[in-house]
Amino acid sequence: MTIRTIGIIGGGQLGRMLAMSAARLNFRTVILEPQVDSPAAQVANQQIPAAYDDPAALAELARLCDVVTYEFENVPVAAAERLAASRPVYPPAKALEVAQDRVTEKRFLNASGIETARFHAVDSQADLEAALVDFGGEGVLKTRRLGYDGKGQKVYRKGEAADGGYEALGAVPLILESFVPFVREISIIAARGTDGEVRCYDPTENVHRNGILHTSTQPAAITPETTKAAREAATKLLDGLAYVGVVGMEFFVLEDGSLIANEIAPRVHNSGHWTEAACIVSQFEQHIRAVASLPLGDTVRHSDCVMTNLIGDDIDSVPAWLSKPNVLVHLYGKTEARPGRKMGHVTEILPFRD
Repeated sequence: MTIRTIGIIGGGQLGRMLAMSAARLNFRTVILEPQVDSPAAQVANQQIPAAYDDPAALAELARLCDVVTYEFENVPVAAAERLAASRPVYPPAKALEVAQDRVTEKRFLNASGIETARFHAVDSQADLEAALVDFGGEGVLKTRRLGYDGKGQKVYRKGEAADGGYEALGAVPLILESFVPFVREISIIAARGTDGEVRCYDPTENVHRNGILHTSTQPAAITPETTKAAREAATKLLDGLAYVGVVGMEFFVLEDGSLIANEIAPRVHNSGHWTEAACIVSQFEQHIRAVASLPLGDTVRHSDCVMTNLIGDDIDSVPAWLSKPNVLVHLYGKTEARPGRKMGHVTEILPFRD
């Protein structure tokens, strides 16, 4: 099948950057997004302004497009399955199903031979109290679904009362994760093509502020053995899901260099934005290549770099960034800066370290 038009579910900045990369390869894009004038719709060929699970809108997306992908992991699984009945949908609906529930995700990772933090499903206050006892009175309580950028979480320290903890997070399905004594956080961006080929970018070292990614630095301060372990884990994940497209996989690095998988994102990832400045083929182009059944591109990094997110009022620093040499500035087309809102990012190219 000749692919000419790619459907993208979701209209945020990730969809925007996917649409821009698609255009460079002569593909048209159609965005399914209820918000008019969304970041992705501003640069796409067409928008269907409707809910992600609207049956008529999904039928129209299938009619207009040769293949469909998505820019965020909370696309309704039923919508992806409905589309897949008539058009290829990449990554597959199974990836959404795994990534949307933190317990399902961790069980899948463990079954794939990938170590995670210890965890307990929490469906009541009694479950929470029993789980805390098992973890020595401490751990991180999270919603199983829909949490991101630090939202929907509560940290318990030893001696802290658990009273009302289940209700405080909405009395919805939760997960308690054990603390991990990590020394740094890294992530890896990897891609798998329709032919099963896997290519990985170099792992990047990440720093978060208030639960939101602040910087991603290349190279990460890790050993070659840790890099190899991250690549192997990503490959296991991709092959296990029969995945097509780009995935982001986050890890905790322990003192001995071993890895604990934290979470996966079945899409292009914030910690991979550095690739547009320091690689010939960015994660966004790589994803388009994969879903369009094109050869995957080179993942070799030609420069060291630091990617910094512009959050909220950080947008005011753009003139200063523009005055610096060797800096790529990428803004997302958002008109209103709010606390915690990602407005853009900058990547500063650095000389290779000896």
